[in-house]
Amino acid sequence: MNTTTSSPDQAVELPWERFWQLIDLIGGEPAVAFCATFDDGCERLAEALAAGPAEEIVGFGERLAEALYRLDRREYGTQRAADPDHPDDAPMPLSDDGFLYARAAVVASGRAAYEQVLADPAAFARYSFRSGERLLYPHEDAYESATGEEWDHLTRYDYESCSNKEGWQKI
Repeated sequence: MNTTTSSPDQAVELPWERFWQLIDLIGGEPAVAFCATFDDGCERLAEALAAGPAEEIVGFGERLAEALYRLDRREYGTQRAADPDHPDDAPMPLSDDGFLYARAAVVASGRAAYEQVLADPAAFARYSFRSGERLLYPHEDAYESATGEEWDHLTRYDYESCSNKEGWQKI
């Protein structure tokens, strides 16, 4: 099976409005613990993406990477995670993976939550102990389902923790 790697400049520009419509299929923010409802929502998202053109799937992957990249900033990443089930426990630093999954939880929570966190970094704290990891995969699953090929696309934005150099500059 041949797979192709598209360069970021070949990506289809998915409108933000469409991106948030697709995110809304998830049905809300992920819980602190394992949440079958969130997984079901990510499955709905993958199915909806797979039913559309491959270009939209790639465009969704681009927008997701960009949304996560925008949250990859010092003011979010240096916050400490607080377990809402144990409020008396001391907050702990976020690992790189924990920070990525918390950012994904913000995105999965929808446009209003995302914009609130962008406007007020303190609002990120409520997501610090949530895991939106499952959001990282629906477009990959959809692409494979729709095309029969594995996802092998480089996005314009690297969403791994601490990759947004501008967001991590010392002030």
